[in-house]
Amino acid sequence: MTKHKLFPLFGFVAGIIFTMLIFLSYTSKKSLTSFFELPQQIKSVNLNKPFDFAGEPMPVNEDTRERLDRELSVNAYWQSTTLLHLKLANKYLPVVERILAENGIPDDFKYLAIAESGLRNVTSSASAKGYWQFMKPAATEMGLEISEDVDERLHIEKSSKAACNYIKQLHRRFGNWTNVAGAYNVGPTAFARTLEEQKESNYYDVNINDETSRYLFRIIAIKEIVKNPNDFGYFVDDTEKYNLNSNLKTISITTSIPSLADFAHQQGITYRILKFYNPWLINNKLTVGQGKEYLIKVPQS
Repeated sequence: MTKHKLFPLFGFVAGIIFTMLIFLSYTSKKSLTSFFELPQQIKSVNLNKPFDFAGEPMPVNEDTRERLDRELSVNAYWQSTTLLHLKLANKYLPVVERILAENGIPDDFKYLAIAESGLRNVTSSASAKGYWQFMKPAATEMGLEISEDVDERLHIEKSSKAACNYIKQLHRRFGNWTNVAGAYNVGPTAFARTLEEQKESNYYDVNINDETSRYLFRIIAIKEIVKNPNDFGYFVDDTEKYNLNSNLKTISITTSIPSLADFAHQQGITYRILKFYNPWLINNKLTVGQGKEYLIKVPQS
């Protein structure tokens, strides 16, 4: 493009910029705010209330307020993850609540499961698995089967019962539920060593690694949001929440299944659906030892 042809273009652009400047100079601050307003409000979470875990009050001081504020802020504004927590909670927490109650474990430990796994069968970088993130040694010690074909860390009922046994064991050792949560995260040996080295007796008073230092405050934050979602700007209609399928039948398996794909098709379902309802089946077959029984859930035809 030649120079003389550029001059009209520059003049046109300059005219637009000049017009916008005049418009902005006469536009009120209120109008500008309305013009550029986003459909959300970012505000600090409310800390002006008592907080507790399993009935044990959180001590309030500068340190604990800042630690809780961090976790409440992170989880309140971690929208996609928190939204999924609320949907999955409707599906799995009733199962967990029942098992906790049957075993005399405080109801607040259901939020520990959310903090651990988001109520999904995830695998950590350290190879902890399942809803309760059991390492293999602890899982087998608590009676869960881990074999070539089966991993009961991925079984919601059995892993929750194992978690109750583990939590009871930790409570006998550490004396209160707050300490149990800390020990659950970092491991009982490391937690006991930290208490001893620092001559303290309570989770809130120890200086420990960042993950464990944040852990209980994350649980408390999740508890507050799940119990009071509207207060944090989350509105999930009941129709949008996930539900356990109530139209399932249980099949007792006492002999080996050489092909789970064939078994699934015999039940009128796909291999994918079989694994969806039975994630603890980790192979494409199921070997059943003498005297052993497995219960497989499939949709009613």
